[in-house]
Amino acid sequence: MKPFDTKIDRYPFIPIRDRPVYDWPGGKRLAVYFAMNIEAFEFGRNPGPDFTTMPTAPFHRGYAYRDYGNRVGAWRLIDLFDSFDIPLSVLTNGAVYDVYPQLLEAFRKRGDEFVGHGRTNSERQADMTEDEERNMLADVKRRFVAVEGAAPKGWLGPFISQSARTPELLVEHNFSYMLDWFFDEQPQLFRTDNGPILSVPYPSMELNDLPAIFNRHASDEEFAKMLIDAFDEQLEDAQKYPLVYGVALHTFVMGQPHRARQLRRVLSHIAERREEVWVTTTGAIADHVLQLPPGTLTNP
Repeated sequence: MKPFDTKIDRYPFIPIRDRPVYDWPGGKRLAVYFAMNIEAFEFGRNPGPDFTTMPTAPFHRGYAYRDYGNRVGAWRLIDLFDSFDIPLSVLTNGAVYDVYPQLLEAFRKRGDEFVGHGRTNSERQADMTEDEERNMLADVKRRFVAVEGAAPKGWLGPFISQSARTPELLVEHNFSYMLDWFFDEQPQLFRTDNGPILSVPYPSMELNDLPAIFNRHASDEEFAKMLIDAFDEQLEDAQKYPLVYGVALHTFVMGQPHRARQLRRVLSHIAERREEVWVTTTGAIADHVLQLPPGTLTNP
């Protein structure tokens, strides 16, 4: 019988306790970031579950629910993060520039980082041919450059979807880091046929409001407790080695008033320990580790 193929050659297996130890800026050991998903959907295409009954065309409930996030929820969250002076990594579709330009202007005024997140959230990279995916990445880069004056450094695919060639295509388009692979609590170099790309930890399945609340059915209070407990545990672990604490938010989920109240509890808890952590963005995390001395990050 053919043995199971249990290995991946994209990154080596090195236990976290066996790696070089380094610091974040200011001698901190825990980097903290919040990623805000700002998404646009094509009306008439299924935007994903509407969390009530089985959605049917034209999927108006799911579309309206997500539209609420950008019309109302995002602004509540901006005020909340402003009150704690916390920067954001804004994961934005290229189409957001066309349909929600005022929202991106608000994040721009805050000085937040913009991360590439597809053309719209009605597409998945796993469904594209290689040329289609290549053209999509080029479209997104052109949109960013036209408005922001620079291409995004980072990438997260809509639905955290990748094709078999996505890492190669990201390097081809000069992205320096990606968020799609959550396999570690430290940034790791990720092998591609075009040279390495940095993988920054993104809480795709854990500290992510949408799967936690709607897929795993955590209550609002339970999700807030998850965020606080993870922060406290990682802050203790960070005495041994540097770690990344990341939280993924969606405007139509945490922008709801009852959940924003729970998120306020989380931010207040983190603010009490702010002097002990580096509150930052995914791009700043990537920049820091890519400038570490050679050999600090293991070459895949």
